[in-house]
Amino acid sequence: MPDITLTTLQNLKQSGEKIAMLTAYDATFAHVACQAGVEILLVGDSLGMVLQGHDSTLPVSVSDMAYHVACVKRGNQGALILADLPFMAYATTEQALVNSAAVMQAGAHMVKLEGSAWLAEPIARLAERGVPVCAHLGLTPQAVNVLGGYKVQGRHEAQARQMRADAIALEQAGAAMLLLECVPSELAEEITQAVKIPVIGIGAGAATDGQVLVMHDMLGMSLSGRSPKFVKNFMEGQSSIQAAMSAYVAAVKDQSFPAAEHGFSA
Repeated sequence: MPDITLTTLQNLKQSGEKIAMLTAYDATFAHVACQAGVEILLVGDSLGMVLQGHDSTLPVSVSDMAYHVACVKRGNQGALILADLPFMAYATTEQALVNSAAVMQAGAHMVKLEGSAWLAEPIARLAERGVPVCAHLGLTPQAVNVLGGYKVQGRHEAQARQMRADAIALEQAGAAMLLLECVPSELAEEITQAVKIPVIGIGAGAATDGQVLVMHDMLGMSLSGRSPKFVKNFMEGQSSIQAAMSAYVAAVKDQSFPAAEHGFSA
């Protein structure tokens, strides 16, 4: 696989080919995901739950993220590495600059920040200084205590209108990509069409420019034994993890995943 860059992703959006993103936290799984054709490896703060066993992403530190980014970099074979900045690591613009430097120097190609229009300032500052940013809208797990749990966002018209405005504002501020989590499919489609940058969905329907799942979820592994509605177990019927990942990439590309049952209505 040739090296995936922001230009590659922009070209995929323009051509209509879907983008496949999957989480990875170490060198071996990063290598296998690349072999399967995954274009973006997300080193997510989801590692706090699936690797560390916490009940949320909040305990994850910047040093945790930098460590796992460095591990993924060693196994990467051409995918774009996207790294989360963890809880309160970008509460101020100065923190965003310092902590982005840490994960970029560890091997990330882009950082992901959760929030809304208030992210415009740190995104602009980071973009000016050579750090591409993916803005994460909708269900933002770092704000789970404010949101009152893991709930679909944007179902009410005022919420939907605000999310559309936020997406446009963050693109104008310099965001290179958007991620929409647990957003009604129709709203996600509207946002995808309203911006020129790639939009990745998780629980946001099939109309986004690409999809992402937590690797452990798509392999049918869960500490709780429960899977979110938007997850499909791609390990079923497969003989290996690489085959399951290849099936995931193929399903994203041919648009058989996500199906209607994996999305949410307004």
